[in-house]
Amino acid sequence: MTVAAESPRTTPESLSEEAVSAYRRDGFVHLPGVISRADAARFADAALAARTTVRDHHDGMIFTQLLQLWRHDGTLRELTLNPDLAAIAARLAGIPLRLWHDQLLIKEPRNGAATEFHQDQPYWPHAGSRHALSAWIALVDVPVDRGCMTFIPGSQHLEGLRSQDLSDHTDMFTVAPGLQWEQRVTVPLPAGDCTFHDSRLAHSATPNLTGDPRIAHVIIYVDADLTLAAEPAHPVTDPLGLTAGGPLPDEHFPPFADHAFARRDRAEEGS
Repeated sequence: MTVAAESPRTTPESLSEEAVSAYRRDGFVHLPGVISRADAARFADAALAARTTVRDHHDGMIFTQLLQLWRHDGTLRELTLNPDLAAIAARLAGIPLRLWHDQLLIKEPRNGAATEFHQDQPYWPHAGSRHALSAWIALVDVPVDRGCMTFIPGSQHLEGLRSQDLSDHTDMFTVAPGLQWEQRVTVPLPAGDCTFHDSRLAHSATPNLTGDPRIAHVIIYVDADLTLAAEPAHPVTDPLGLTAGGPLPDEHFPPFADHAFARRDRAEEGS
């Protein structure tokens, strides 16, 4: 496999208005170099080690999913709580944010299974949410044949849909038939690059046809002021015994808002 060159770096200060506008128009944006290739390799090593130590996980045909790494692994906590990533997310969303949860998504070598088109938001018990988005960070090079992401631009405007089956290639288009005719954009990523996508944007991922695992670290940012809905059930909130209608507690869902907006304000003051 050809090794990609180091991408130019994206920081909260270098994030352009064009990138913000593209995200808000299309529902996703590709940002190069949100972490260095060296850091990506370090986090990838920690991710592979976490497969044997983290108990909150799901092993399936499509991918291995490990949840709440920030609570279990000091190295991956550094990535999940990275203040620069949070500042970028807040700038894209335009509102104060908090962590919903993080997750590692590992596609095993030659798994042969696509992650079919779906939205994220229907899986989450959120009420009054103004915006939510995910940072999908490639910890290894992710070309098309290793399980990269495909998006349907503009589909984030579809609200109120039920959750979709990630293993059924027809299910997204059963609940939203018009999407089958819309443009699709596939985004291969060098290690250290990231896509941010809206929680309602229809997206998928190709199978991993290579001999190496695809390793992606996902940080999900949500409206800092949302409240917990009674449903659907969710493995992050269900064990906590929280009350529907109440706020998300900071100790389990850390807020990023103050730091993120302070970074933006300082940058504007210096311009």
